[in-house]
Amino acid sequence: MTTASSTIASSTSARLFTSESVTEGHPDKLADRISDSVLDAFLREDPKSRVACETLVTKGLVLVAGEVSSQAEYVNIREVVRKAVTEVGYTRARFGFDANSVAVLTTIDEQSLEIAGGVNQSWEWRHGERDPLSERGAGDQGLMFGYATDETPELMPMPLVLAHKITARLAELRKNGALDYLRPDGKAQVTLEYVNGIATRLETVVVSTQHDEAVTQDQIRDDVIKHVIRPLIPAGLESSDTKFFINPSGSFSFGGPGADTGLTGRKIIVDTYGGAIPHGGGAFSGKDPTKVDRSAAYYARYMAKNIVAAGLAKRAMVEVAYAIGKAKPVSLRVETFGTGTVSDEQIAQLVLKHFDPRPLAIIEELQLERPIYTPTSSYGHFGRTGFPWENTDKAKLLG
Repeated sequence: MTTASSTIASSTSARLFTSESVTEGHPDKLADRISDSVLDAFLREDPKSRVACETLVTKGLVLVAGEVSSQAEYVNIREVVRKAVTEVGYTRARFGFDANSVAVLTTIDEQSLEIAGGVNQSWEWRHGERDPLSERGAGDQGLMFGYATDETPELMPMPLVLAHKITARLAELRKNGALDYLRPDGKAQVTLEYVNGIATRLETVVVSTQHDEAVTQDQIRDDVIKHVIRPLIPAGLESSDTKFFINPSGSFSFGGPGADTGLTGRKIIVDTYGGAIPHGGGAFSGKDPTKVDRSAAYYARYMAKNIVAAGLAKRAMVEVAYAIGKAKPVSLRVETFGTGTVSDEQIAQLVLKHFDPRPLAIIEELQLERPIYTPTSSYGHFGRTGFPWENTDKAKLLG
């Protein structure tokens, strides 16, 4: 289990909380994008494809490895890789990485027959239960967490929402030419002060952005504060004590995979809730929806978001755990951190009445056997429109 929050008590009722985000050009996020692009390419050809795809990016090289079982006639993985790298913006050697010249190596095997057997016919199915939604078992053991909080319209933690908006804004201004000296790699970190659970002040913003070597650090600082950060900060949060650290290490002209190796699945806190709750199970990108690491984490968010949207709690965490090859979870827990209108146990019973966390039920309800995953690879998997796990269509049932 991994957590990555930074919480410092400054008084009995005040605390600081920090979350970070990274741009789509960060080496780890580029690896995530490639893995999800490969997944989507197989799902377009065969929605039943089983994919577990890992990517390594480093100077001059992309390595794609994993296990795939699919009826897809042909997927040109090298072409998928070059397209993904181009979309992110690594199109010139002077950016440290070039989609046109990078070497692409692949090593893909078929999914283990033993794992496939447990997925295709669950423990329940083998023991006589013939409910069609119990036929498919979980692809692995593990625990997954979903979370929602009413402090933002997205029902996500505010520091993480702001950090994602900053990194997305960096990419937007780079791509539209408004700040054409920016390059694809970058990070942002936001610290807010909370008093009695309410965000009251912006304490610190850290932004590190790759840039053209000709631009000065003073210009970068002025532009990032003026055009990136301040337009995104809610009114009243910035104070005279707010600190901005822009490229605090100095020059950042050399970045991306040319400067730092990237791997799929190394930004799991960025992908989820910014350290507000625990993280369990595993990473998301490159995994088809039979992998409960991904699909059950999405469903846990769906459950938690509907709990908060129903007004049953101001904050809600749902933890669900699975055994490999078994359809029904081995446990489901709800925690509302003292904000629930009824007991956590009562909410858990409501959740189990109106949600079905068996793997096949999740896939069918959220329609996950579709090529929808590449956009999830940057700026978080949660708190964004257009994804079925973000719907609050069951809030009325819970309320």
